[in-house]
Amino acid sequence: MSEFVICYDIADPRRLARVFRHLKKHAMPLQYSVFLFSGDERQLNRIMDELARLIDDGEDDLRAYPLPARGFKARLGKATLPEGIQWSNLPPAW
Repeated sequence: MSEFVICYDIADPRRLARVFRHLKKHAMPLQYSVFLFSGDERQLNRIMDELARLIDDGEDDLRAYPLPARGFKARLGKATLPEGIQWSNLPPAW
């Protein structure tokens, strides 16, 4: 199981909503247009292929970056989840 940051910049509000809804089914939203996906490369490729059919290659930008397995992770500022709920893959506030 690996972790990937998936982020996007979508020009059209309709496509933006479709991409957001689709990604929310598979990954954890961290910020606007930034998601954390946990899975293997085969699963990531399947999701990216599905998302590629939802975007316009000429106007939109969709990217995925692998995170190192033992890399440092920290969070500052507002929590992604409500107070008292901790998702095990996200670090507590620093």
